[in-house]
Amino acid sequence: MKIKDMKTVLKIIVFLFCISLTAQSINQKDSTQMRSIYTEALTKGRTYNWLNYLSKNIGARLAGSKANEKAVTWAKSELDKLKLDRVWLQPVTVPVWVRGEKEEAHIETAHGNFKVNICALGGSIATSKGGLLAEVIEVKSLKEVEELGDKVKGKIVFFNRAMPADKIETMRAYGASVDQRYSGARVAGKYGAVGAIVRSMNLKIDNFPHTGSMSYGENTENEKIPTAAISTNGAELLSKLLEQKDEMKLKFYFKQSCENLPEAESFNVIGELKGSKYPNEIIVVGGHLDSWDLGEGSHDDGAGIVQSMEVMRIFKELRIRPKRTIRVVLFANEEFGLSGGKAYAAEAEKKKENHIVALESDSGGFTPRGFGFTANDENYNQVLKWKSLFEPYNIHIFARGGGGADIGPLKKDNNVLLGLRPDSQRYFDYHHTDADVFEAVNKRELELGAATMASIIYLFDRYGIKTGK
Repeated sequence: MKIKDMKTVLKIIVFLFCISLTAQSINQKDSTQMRSIYTEALTKGRTYNWLNYLSKNIGARLAGSKANEKAVTWAKSELDKLKLDRVWLQPVTVPVWVRGEKEEAHIETAHGNFKVNICALGGSIATSKGGLLAEVIEVKSLKEVEELGDKVKGKIVFFNRAMPADKIETMRAYGASVDQRYSGARVAGKYGAVGAIVRSMNLKIDNFPHTGSMSYGENTENEKIPTAAISTNGAELLSKLLEQKDEMKLKFYFKQSCENLPEAESFNVIGELKGSKYPNEIIVVGGHLDSWDLGEGSHDDGAGIVQSMEVMRIFKELRIRPKRTIRVVLFANEEFGLSGGKAYAAEAEKKKENHIVALESDSGGFTPRGFGFTANDENYNQVLKWKSLFEPYNIHIFARGGGGADIGPLKKDNNVLLGLRPDSQRYFDYHHTDADVFEAVNKRELELGAATMASIIYLFDRYGIKTGK
């Protein structure tokens, strides 16, 4: 090899070595900063105390309720205490639905009555004051109701398709079954049914009925029928009794007094740390402040709320001065139509704001396992390079597909939406039920989730996103 060629090779080797040292230096800085973030969250974190107050002093926070108003006031006050650069309320119009008196239900048979636990689905109309008693027809799908047609007329349609237990990701199991809750009454009402009862969205066999939103779609007033969820134990019992020879004598009774009221005003609660270098590039972290009216809304989504607030506290406490503007958004009314998420995105569009990243936590306060990303190939490949930084914390899932319902309206071709992915196996034991209380949340798991969120926000703030330009 010529001396000239050798010098060229040596220059290349030195250049590559310098690049390697620079990469190692950057990686070490990130690793050290993340260690500080986890230490802060696990030793001085505020998430658990915040969640305790939100759960016990305010409790269930259905959109349009007095409790929801209290939650808004509390959240703004706590963000003010963090001394962020700016904290404000964004008005949002929300639907108002009230449950009324506790529901009643029983199965009438030739051998006696069997009491079962139900709860009205959000948006449902009430039964008559005396309740509703009718024969029952069991189905497994919306399509089956359409095939039965007029045969369901005058009957209560019982949707009994269980969440498929063979799906390891429980969110997928939920997605495979929730259409009967949302649209069951709409389809049954079109064919003359007088009521709809839906098996609770739950993998566990227990006595807790799970509420959730439903829709009548374009049904006429005459086609709107009362609908409720029945506990999985109740669903199992009803199905077994229907199998018996005297099933024609079986009738189902339920009574509920829920009603839809005029719309009301609520608010997104927003806090901001202004970017020092790229203030027009906005990174959002958030969850939804509202909850269903059962339980205390601690996992859904009190956990996501306090974790998002903790991200901001950690940045302030560790004096991490963001390059880009970081916003915490505590969204209004996720449960009843995404009013908060839609209003926030509409305002952002009107102001021509550039949201480069949005992270949501809305899967409970369980042990964090990683993130799901909705991003183009270039940005997804960038986050994969960060995966090794999370492995010391047992965060191992970096997967395609993720975000959250509230941040969905912010999606653009080149930005990144991501959702925190906690261990989901127990989530539907609590989701939308009386069991969703503060005691069901583990302090350390909650704190680990907050630290994981703060770490990924730190990385996005430091490196930005790939714009494809």
